Amino acid sequence: MKRAPTLKPCRVLTAAAALLSSTSISSSQAQEAPTGDVVELPAVVVTTPSPVKKNPKKPTSTQSSLSSPGAAPPVPATPQPFVTTPGTLVVVEDAFVPVTVATEREIIAQQGATIADTLQTKPGISATNFAAGASRPIIRGLDSYRVRVQENGIGAHDVAAISEDHAVPIDPFAADRVEVVRGPATLRYGSQAIGGVVSVENERIPTFMPRNGFSGEIRGGLTSVDEGRDGAFKATAGANGIVIHADGFKRKTDDYDTPNGRQANTFVDSEGLAAGTSYVWSDGFVGVSFARINSFYGIPGEEAEEGVNPRIDLTQDRFQAKGEWRVRDSAIEAIRFWFGASDYAHEELAIHDPDHESEYEVGSLFTNKEQEARVEIQHVPVGTVLGRMSGAIGVHWGNRKTRGQSFEGESLLEPAHTKSLAAFWFEEFDVTNRLRLQAAARIEGTKVDGTGWEEFEEEGHGYHTHTFAGERSFTPVSGALGILYELPFATVARLTGQYVERAPDAAELFSKGMHEATGTFEVGNPFLDVEKATTIEAGLKKATGAFRFDASVYHTRYNGFIYRQDTGLECDPEPHAGHFHCDPAGHGGGHGHDHAFDLMFFKQRDATFTGAEIAGQYDVAPIWNGVWGIDGQYDFVRARFSNGENVPRIPPHRLGGGLYYQDANWFARAGVLHAFDQNQFADGEIATPGYTLVSAELSYTAELDVNSGFGKTVTIGVKGENLADDEVLNHASFKRRENVLLPGASVRVFGSIKLN
Repeated sequence: MKRAPTLKPCRVLTAAAALLSSTSISSSQAQEAPTGDVVELPAVVVTTPSPVKKNPKKPTSTQSSLSSPGAAPPVPATPQPFVTTPGTLVVVEDAFVPVTVATEREIIAQQGATIADTLQTKPGISATNFAAGASRPIIRGLDSYRVRVQENGIGAHDVAAISEDHAVPIDPFAADRVEVVRGPATLRYGSQAIGGVVSVENERIPTFMPRNGFSGEIRGGLTSVDEGRDGAFKATAGANGIVIHADGFKRKTDDYDTPNGRQANTFVDSEGLAAGTSYVWSDGFVGVSFARINSFYGIPGEEAEEGVNPRIDLTQDRFQAKGEWRVRDSAIEAIRFWFGASDYAHEELAIHDPDHESEYEVGSLFTNKEQEARVEIQHVPVGTVLGRMSGAIGVHWGNRKTRGQSFEGESLLEPAHTKSLAAFWFEEFDVTNRLRLQAAARIEGTKVDGTGWEEFEEEGHGYHTHTFAGERSFTPVSGALGILYELPFATVARLTGQYVERAPDAAELFSKGMHEATGTFEVGNPFLDVEKATTIEAGLKKATGAFRFDASVYHTRYNGFIYRQDTGLECDPEPHAGHFHCDPAGHGGGHGHDHAFDLMFFKQRDATFTGAEIAGQYDVAPIWNGVWGIDGQYDFVRARFSNGENVPRIPPHRLGGGLYYQDANWFARAGVLHAFDQNQFADGEIATPGYTLVSAELSYTAELDVNSGFGKTVTIGVKGENLADDEVLNHASFKRRENVLLPGASVRVFGSIKLN
């Protein structure tokens, strides 16, 4: 079968290749490439996967497409037995910053309906845990407007950043792999990615012709804590350069159990379908995809206990296109593009009449119509006084119309229109065989048009408002420098410095009303300035050998950190005689309404974030047909405002470890993760007790004869979580104030069948 010629990958930004190409190396490559091998990314994606090639000069067990951002989209290799990189730690060898990877095996084994559920126990990452169906990743204490969640290079196009009860419309079963990137790599995606990028990678737009013209997978599982059942399929087929893909999933859970009984209104019912097609040829590919997701889930808390049972019903239609052309015979090495357009809406439902428990009313309607495009030109490597230079330039365009309409009282967000246009530039220099330098820059123009309140002041017997209607313009400018140096014993040292400016989001500027699901009355500030962050980070890692690790320390100083301040007041949802009535919390606010809403102001203060993340594992000795070993992790973040006060909702210190065994078929691990008491809390918060999560997993993978009719690869397994049935309260969750516990002891049975 004819294969494409191989082109040595260009390393423009070593932490972002998958983000740049928006296609990631398959989990089988990331985990299973034998020690001593390096995955060579092919120049183009054509008709058949390229083999893993030997490179004795630069071995790696976990080289990801993240490590070669200038490379073409990689070709997934045929899965091989995972025998030479045991455990669960994936260390990306060439990255200038730590890259967190959730592999396909972890996605299948993990219970939970959100991407955050898959990531939240990894170093430096936690979750908002507002509801079983709505939880966003928190990276180094940052979430919402500072963390970008994307699929194949295009943003999630949701309203999840506006409020923690809003779901990210990407199910874990849509992912072949999830990658979390911090640092300079995020400059490709705008100032809203100042905290990091969570990138979901899949083959909905096919980038290669499957071996033998067809590939497919069926996966699913059952979970005890919530009587959960889920399943998914994916299939890809092609011939003569035309490739077609389809996938779908269904997920349903009941209310989950806790050590104190059933947690009311924590059900999830979601489903989705997607289809895509591509044309691939010897110098590139171009393709499109369409996906729809529906999700219906409950919101736990005080209102659920009172019988109001708030719930959210969301739908999103999503269109994407992308392509690549390898020019080859000019100064331009490759041209790539990405485009996405989405139509998102969700209704917030609740029972307002206790006498009619089956009649739900729509309290709020959130909509988001968004388009996004990115074009990138990669130049051929050139020689300079600093060494071989590889780089790319690009433009990034976005257009978003968002509304949060309330049907009782003031709407949280009147129609807001956000437009942005940015240019970015990345260069990397191979100074010596051991030393590499990196530079990145981005300039962005953002305009936000909306209606809000320029004043919310006490006047007479209530609070009076003055309306602001107009446009705010911002020009964030960002840059980064990085150094990567290969030390003896296959150890790599890294140092990065980064200055990033972030434009305020429409909701931070123009929020002006009640949000029923969260019980808050939020007031934006249309005069917010650009948020500025200066970060220095140092790290040390080792990707090969019996002892593998990745460690980082960082310090970020924010000038004008934007946050929501809890005023300690409660307000009516509707004005009376042009005034809003607000009273101190607990003093009988409401004035005839069922309940009042916590008054929140968006404000700016200087702040500092300091933290560390350490993960490592050691293969102790061979045993039976494989190897057994130990692993460990530790992470913390300390966040304070300039006056010494604590930043709200910061996760506690965490320390964990475990034992594992792995061979060509079996994987087993038992471990603990302890979160310490969080006693460093902000005004309006309370201390959160620590907890210990005990987990265990056992799975078996077998390669079967294709002619048997059972598929090529079969995996079955069982995983237990929180086996000690500990009471878990998440300090970073807004539901902490209502003592909403996370799930108790649970056992999940899972499996997958891969066809090829």
